[in-house]
Amino acid sequence: MGARPRADSRYARAVLEGCTVIKTVAPMKPPLALVIGGLAMLAASCEVGPNFTPPKASVAGHWMENAAVTNHPPGIADACWWRNFNDPVLNRLVATACRQNLSLQAAGTRILEARARLNKSIGNLFPQQQGISGQVNYARLNDGVVSQIPGINRNYLSDQALFAATWEMDFWGKYRRGIESDRAAFLGSVAAYDDAMVTLIADVASTYINIRTLQERLQVATRNLGIQKESLSIATARFNAGETSQLDVQQARTQLAQTEAQMPLLNEAIRQNQNGLAVLLGGRPNEIDRQLAGPERLPVVPTQMAAGIPKDLLRRRPDVRAAELQAAADSALIGVAKANLYPAFSLSGEFGVSGNNEFNHSLSDMFSWQSRALNAGAGLVMPIFNYGRIINQVRVQDARFQQDVLNYQNTVLAAQQEVENGLVSFREEQAALSSLTNAAASARHTTDLAMIQYKGGQSDYTTVLTAEQQELNVENAVASTKGNVALGLIAVYRALGGGWEARETNDVVSGEVKAEMSQRTSWGKMLEPSHHLPQTSPVDAPPEMKTAPQPK
Repeated sequence: MGARPRADSRYARAVLEGCTVIKTVAPMKPPLALVIGGLAMLAASCEVGPNFTPPKASVAGHWMENAAVTNHPPGIADACWWRNFNDPVLNRLVATACRQNLSLQAAGTRILEARARLNKSIGNLFPQQQGISGQVNYARLNDGVVSQIPGINRNYLSDQALFAATWEMDFWGKYRRGIESDRAAFLGSVAAYDDAMVTLIADVASTYINIRTLQERLQVATRNLGIQKESLSIATARFNAGETSQLDVQQARTQLAQTEAQMPLLNEAIRQNQNGLAVLLGGRPNEIDRQLAGPERLPVVPTQMAAGIPKDLLRRRPDVRAAELQAAADSALIGVAKANLYPAFSLSGEFGVSGNNEFNHSLSDMFSWQSRALNAGAGLVMPIFNYGRIINQVRVQDARFQQDVLNYQNTVLAAQQEVENGLVSFREEQAALSSLTNAAASARHTTDLAMIQYKGGQSDYTTVLTAEQQELNVENAVASTKGNVALGLIAVYRALGGGWEARETNDVVSGEVKAEMSQRTSWGKMLEPSHHLPQTSPVDAPPEMKTAPQPK
């Protein structure tokens, strides 16, 4: 190694950023192959720009105190958490959505796009430009030339065929950093697919719970409608017998009409949720009734769940992984931008054959080995007068990377907030449900007592009216709170990042979509899962250690 260069030079910066510098101690002229080999080794050892390390994130040691939650890591049952509801209809809906949802299919094709872009970047390590050219030239020579050169053909013809290639050596790691960036982007597209699956499953489950909650509220309204019709009959009979005034009859009719008015609104909300569920399933609204066939009741919700510890979110939540991988991709692009500050070295060469029709030659001589032609050269491009464009591009990329770091840190904080919110909702709605269940039993008993007293003339109809209205309100609240308990649990599982494990070894693109794409474009083996999905599980290794399969 030579003496350390000045710290303010680009050469010094390259050394300080990890480049291996070779300095010859005596003039020498090694063979061309040795020179090329030495340059290739040097190019392979030098990468400018920062090496990515996962950003620091503020993570709590444990969740807030919650009796409904354990700190045990989520297991297999929690990976497919919707099965804990023991509802065959919900299980069927989730399976259909994962298979047919169009937004999820689009996320799968973005993985193919990212994989193809990575393959393209890998190709930049090889000669970037290749071409085959051929030409035929004709010239009619004047009499002066012909008379001066005996035997020359007045109608001069020449032909040539050349293969040319140019290779810019990856001396500063520009292309390798590009591959690093595209590899992170590829893995990020897989994380984005997983995040889309988490969201899809949670949306399907939430919409299904909303439908069942509305159906249970409709059943409550229908049951109370029967009670109120019976009250109207009793009030009418007592009025006809002269035991009470018409006021009781009118109050009973008003109460009955108000309850009847709630039912169309509940049916409207049910239908709207069903239409939304049809879109999530990738089907038409007129098919949803068949897919929802089953008991119209809310599924039983587990009383406890395993939430693990906050640090698990860094491995489990796909959006956290995606944010980290985005930072990794932009970190590598800093190196790509920095490489443009330094000289670019390239090798070029041409090989071909040529012929002409002069003297004893003919155009067909170009097919003879003696007519071969070879040309080789090297180039150096030095960015001297760029008026700050390159260094400012480095600054632009560095600012983008810093934004990614801050976004990652914010994503981790937001993930913890979502989990805590879900856990609080799950716990408090359970407590509310317990109290409301007791209140509903008391309200039903109160209504029975009020009606007995009214029949016996011991109270007026206002007491019955108040009791019936209270019973309807409390039972309606019980149905809504049951749904809220289930929605709270779904929110927790969504916040924990559960559900993406359901894809397991399944492909991210359906067979129908792949068939359509293969008819339009030659994809080779890339449509096979082993050629467009990473071999390492996103939970088994940190993003910087994950590797993508080599291009095929």
